[in-house]
Amino acid sequence: MRTLLRGGRVVDPGTGFDGVADVLLDGGKVTAVGAGLEAPAGTTVVDVTGLVVGPGFVDLHSHVHSIAGQRLQALDGVTTTLDLEAGLMPLDRAYTEAAAAGRPLNYGFSACWAAARAQVLAGIEPDAQIESGLAVLGNPAWQRSSSPEELAAWLSLVEGELAAGALGIGVLMGYAPATEPGEFLAVAHLAAKAGVPTYTHVRELVEVDPAIPVDGSEEIVIAAAETGAAMHHCHVNSTSGHHLDRVLDTLEKSRGAGSRVTVEAYPYGAGSTAVGAAFIDPDRLRLKGLSPSSVVLLETGERVADEARLRQLRAADPGAPCLLEFLDEDNPRDQATLRQALAFPDSIVASDAMPVYWPDGRTESTEWPLPPGGTTHPRTAGTFAKTLRLMVRETGAWTWLEAFRRCSHLPSRLLDDVAPAARGKGHLGVGADADLVVLDPATITDTATYADSTRPSQGVRHLYVGGVPVVGDGELRTDAFPGKPVRGEPR
Repeated sequence: MRTLLRGGRVVDPGTGFDGVADVLLDGGKVTAVGAGLEAPAGTTVVDVTGLVVGPGFVDLHSHVHSIAGQRLQALDGVTTTLDLEAGLMPLDRAYTEAAAAGRPLNYGFSACWAAARAQVLAGIEPDAQIESGLAVLGNPAWQRSSSPEELAAWLSLVEGELAAGALGIGVLMGYAPATEPGEFLAVAHLAAKAGVPTYTHVRELVEVDPAIPVDGSEEIVIAAAETGAAMHHCHVNSTSGHHLDRVLDTLEKSRGAGSRVTVEAYPYGAGSTAVGAAFIDPDRLRLKGLSPSSVVLLETGERVADEARLRQLRAADPGAPCLLEFLDEDNPRDQATLRQALAFPDSIVASDAMPVYWPDGRTESTEWPLPPGGTTHPRTAGTFAKTLRLMVRETGAWTWLEAFRRCSHLPSRLLDDVAPAARGKGHLGVGADADLVVLDPATITDTATYADSTRPSQGVRHLYVGGVPVVGDGELRTDAFPGKPVRGEPR
């Protein structure tokens, strides 16, 4: 399939080019970029005059493992969606099932630290499913510290997943916040030895819980400095809250000293997880200045009334998805905090997208438009378009070149050392993968809200994955399943 995108504003964060040009796609690759390119016989010519053409967005942090969710992300400009904070286990099963079902977007997974620990410490066999993974999060049996023998056993499982091609190690430390810090250091040593990154949901900050074994953000910089591992700090906006200044200063000093520490953020003041998560315990909410009413059940919309009801919900169905409001998006101070997390130098945009849940228990649908009644966090449908609206269109804080650097180039480069398939992504040089987004710079915006969370973003006019159109003229192509696995080199 050969396609010529004619006359668009081409933005390539790989070279710094930003100007009017044509882009020729052939055989799943970018084969030419320049003005006035010839269209060989049989080429589909698409007029993109007045539109912005750039490398498709690479989402490092998505828990969407479904056609339904990936279609929402496609209309948000995403061409590659990776679950790196949590990962899935067994890895081979995760890749095999995704390939068998078909995916509109490229996909990949890290080695799942939580599942490996749960298998060894609690005897819970992983099944590579997000639903069972959420249920495990609220189980205290795996949240304790390990004996030396247990530590060796689950580290061996993680190492096996790296040998199978995991894209690094996903560490849900915030879900087991009282564990011995030496265990995290052991994971960092394993990552350094294998030459792979870690992706960490940090434990509590010392300002929130002075009794925490180690400050969550300090733990990352200590491990990075000691081991030399590449360490990625997930969703710094949600784990830092009003302590963001101190956390960002900690990370900046670490980077200035030469540590390989990276960071990501998303533009929302509420997170989403399982109601049984350790940090949604009523006592821990209180430490953060939050209350049970900060918790909203995703599937029913119930705002939790009090501590008794929250404890009841956590006991009855710890895997039930919920929202946790940590910042007030209507408050100017909190709005500034969200923008600060995005604006931090080299901060990567990542969604933390969640599955779509329907009342009958389904998390998948191949229908389009999606059937009514589905709910998710609006970040699933709107993270990238909302970021572009806030940071480019409304405030001018970023140029289009900087926006594509944050959404496409930087996340791809984080994977260069572990995944050969990442090296062709995030740029538009000749030979790059034909993963492109074409958007309307005047209209790109999110439309999903907390009350209506599956409304697709607007302004993505075309989206190509491996040169195959997944979105054309603003409409989703429901017969397009060109997504391919992004897999690490065996370690």
